[in-house]
Amino acid sequence: MKRLALVVLAVPLFLTGCVVPYGGDDSVTTPTAAADGYARLDKAGIEQIKASKAVRLNMSSGRLTKESVGLEDGSSQAPDVQTRDGEMTLDIQGPAGTVSARTDRLRLNGLNTRSDFTEVTYFLTARTLEDYKALIREGVDRYGIDSGSAEGWIESISSRPGKESDFALTPGTSTGLQVTYDLRYDGSKDVQVIIVHVDPVPAGS
Repeated sequence: MKRLALVVLAVPLFLTGCVVPYGGDDSVTTPTAAADGYARLDKAGIEQIKASKAVRLNMSSGRLTKESVGLEDGSSQAPDVQTRDGEMTLDIQGPAGTVSARTDRLRLNGLNTRSDFTEVTYFLTARTLEDYKALIREGVDRYGIDSGSAEGWIESISSRPGKESDFALTPGTSTGLQVTYDLRYDGSKDVQVIIVHVDPVPAGS
């Protein structure tokens, strides 16, 4: 009889269609990626990026809002994502094309009370001068970085590969975003770095 009573008592719960989630009524699940597949940059979202090694940002309007990545509108935020066990795939959707890269470091400058980030920054690396040149020329082809500026620097450093040079190439805007390659070359080091700055295109450009 006790077993029958338990079954009868359980039936109304199934008939009502009421399901209590694991953790109780007060448990809350916060999504770590937007429904459209673009990344969130709150704490949980950053951990997901590190795990998946992939991040997509939506700058199709020409700018990246804090709200679009799960942060409070107007809050002072500077998310910094760094992977130590391999590179992540980065895609930034611009108004007229996509900025794509493999990188181990992504930073966003939002230390202000604006609704958007002023800049997205990521890092490219190469172990040889030839690979470094290839990265630069890829930026010319993909993003419209000035070829004269790029080839002038390449010619200069090729004649003195052991030297050090910090030089920002003339930006490209073919994706509808302003992409600047900030070259940080030091021939005495094993790894060469390009700091890539992605900004909204300045008004009037």
